[in-house]
Amino acid sequence: MHQYMTSQTRGQTFFSLFSKGQSNSRCRSLRSYVICTVFLLLFLCYYIIPNEMSASWAITVGLLLPEKLATQTINASLNRVSAVTSAERWKPPEPYYVAYPYKYNLVLNEPEKCQKENPFLILMVPVAPSNTAARDTVRSTWGSERLVGDKTVNVLFLLGLPTSEDRETLQQNLLQEREKYHDLIQSDFWDSYYNLTIKTMVMLEWLSVYCQNASFAMKVDADMFLHVKNLVDMLQSAPKQNYMTGLVARNAMVIRNPTSKWYLPKTVYSQPLYPPYALGLGYVFTLDLPEKLIKAAQHVKSVYIEDVFLGLCMTHLGIPLTDPPDGSLFNVFPVQYNRCRYSKLIATTTHSMRDQVEFWKDLQKPGPYC
Repeated sequence: MHQYMTSQTRGQTFFSLFSKGQSNSRCRSLRSYVICTVFLLLFLCYYIIPNEMSASWAITVGLLLPEKLATQTINASLNRVSAVTSAERWKPPEPYYVAYPYKYNLVLNEPEKCQKENPFLILMVPVAPSNTAARDTVRSTWGSERLVGDKTVNVLFLLGLPTSEDRETLQQNLLQEREKYHDLIQSDFWDSYYNLTIKTMVMLEWLSVYCQNASFAMKVDADMFLHVKNLVDMLQSAPKQNYMTGLVARNAMVIRNPTSKWYLPKTVYSQPLYPPYALGLGYVFTLDLPEKLIKAAQHVKSVYIEDVFLGLCMTHLGIPLTDPPDGSLFNVFPVQYNRCRYSKLIATTTHSMRDQVEFWKDLQKPGPYC
């Protein structure tokens, strides 16, 4: 009995202490809550109100803001990349937001490239900052073809800012590469798949400012095989204004599957079909179009699929795309190599950089193609 009463007394004592502990814990939780609330209010008053809306806050709640305000604040955050190597990596509030139109600045430039060489055709090759191998492959193959008959061809690589952890080293390597080749154009947006529309518009802005004297430009991916002579031959009889051609997609369906790389929700683009657009693997255009497309971009909602966005801009301008004279000139799927077939096409994707090099070298050999 004594033993039982002792246990009961201990139980009552434990319960009493536990109740007090709970009460103390609730008091501490309440104090913590009040303190956190005060700090949050101070934060809002100090950072948000004086600046109308801070960039960091806009990135967090960008989807809840009016589109104009969200664009201004998020772009303000992105434009803080004045010190290239110390910048924090920017992430969009959601993957279908495109921070354009906006004034991006050039980090590396070749402003006199077109004025000095007066090219008939300038090839603009978007490539990741870290992909030196792709740039070297282009330089050693079709990018080395600088004179076709009496027509000058120039090649420039278009880059954004490196986003990897070793971006400081990458940027230093790019500076050395620029000094060696003088063929890099770099702007201060983060180089990523979702920023391809920004990269394309920066390309058009560069062309409109620095390369108005060229006749044609081609945006061509670095993993393409390009037959430069056939391209120049086709362009000699092409229109001189309002001309864009390539592999033109017509009545392409908008992909609504969220697992797809090219998914677009209806909130971003509501129509079931895209307007005609030239596939981004390689399209050619006259140099009157960059300025027109830049102006059209002020009125067309940006989407991250860059070739679709240009198609939307062309539709806004009322300028139709032109199909190439032969449907086999531009190829989205890799064409199996044979010397005769490759002697007749203009562009095709390839399986590897090794294929690009071997196919190009084989076509340079003397003798009949077919």
